[in-house]
Amino acid sequence: MNIRIKRRWIIIRNYMISWTLAFIFLAIIRGMGTIELGSINFKLKEALIIAFTFGPFFGAISGLVQNLTEKRYNQRVSIYRLIGLRLVYAILFLFFLVFMAYIMVTQFFGEAKGFVAFAFEPGNIPIYFYILTVDSLMLLLRQINLMLGENNLWKLLQGKFYTPREEERIFMFLDLQSSTEHAENLGHIAYSRMIQDCFNDLGVVIENEAEIYQYVGDEVVLSWVLNKGLRHQNCLNAFFTFKNKLHMKKDYYQTKYNCLPFFKAGLHSGKITVTEVGKYKKEIAYHGDTINTTSRIQGQCNALNQDLLVSQQLKDQLDTTGFNFENMGSIPLKGKEKEVVVFGVTQAIPK
Repeated sequence: MNIRIKRRWIIIRNYMISWTLAFIFLAIIRGMGTIELGSINFKLKEALIIAFTFGPFFGAISGLVQNLTEKRYNQRVSIYRLIGLRLVYAILFLFFLVFMAYIMVTQFFGEAKGFVAFAFEPGNIPIYFYILTVDSLMLLLRQINLMLGENNLWKLLQGKFYTPREEERIFMFLDLQSSTEHAENLGHIAYSRMIQDCFNDLGVVIENEAEIYQYVGDEVVLSWVLNKGLRHQNCLNAFFTFKNKLHMKKDYYQTKYNCLPFFKAGLHSGKITVTEVGKYKKEIAYHGDTINTTSRIQGQCNALNQDLLVSQQLKDQLDTTGFNFENMGSIPLKGKEKEVVVFGVTQAIPK
């Protein structure tokens, strides 16, 4: 399955599960020890059946809307406006659900009230408030998950990062070239907008299973669990996928910023330690020599006139089909006793 489609399906699945659980919780609260004020009363068993029916349906629609929201609006509006858009959607969809429920009640229970009277029966307003609140909370949780990195929120809640643990990972440092020149020509505001656009376009690396670890000024750090980075040459393809994306949008960048942003990168693999750090601002952090070495490999790109440099250690782990590797020799890296052999990488031209 395509990675982007798989990611969208995971969002829909999570919303389906979340909404089903939310409706089950509502059914239990309303079905045990409470008296319904409306004309239609459901016992706990009936309420649970409705929860298992409407939960996945409501969740699937919410998940689809979330996918559309992230695709079209996340890059352009604040979280406040995003919540506002979601509330408009939730109100419209809630109206649709109430209308469908009215038709069902009219058909099966012979309800004689008008639609407005049915919609605003005593006890209905708290349910509407509950649904709108749950939808807003799910959106906020989704935004927090995006800020921490995909799936890291759940891992953080499980306490997986509380105790430092060792992982074998691949890291890529991506750095914008001629950043000082761009900043001077564009001014700080336009320069920051260009960085925003570049990092939004960097989203294409999700197709290569990349995790965006950090944004540091005009530099980005990508990471992969070792087997994911090696699979389908993801760690190499991510660089060229991003490069091609920027090239495809060259007219946009030329028109808006009068330049074409260009990034150079360094890649390396090795063991690191991952842990949760911070008391008042928590963050998932990677520590280890692998990160320092990757950063310094990237720092050699200009000196060696290469767009992408890969350590020999990582090259020996990769399937090199479809790429050309040029041995750049052993280079000294600041802070390391042993020199590191690096290779320049280019895409092979199909015959």
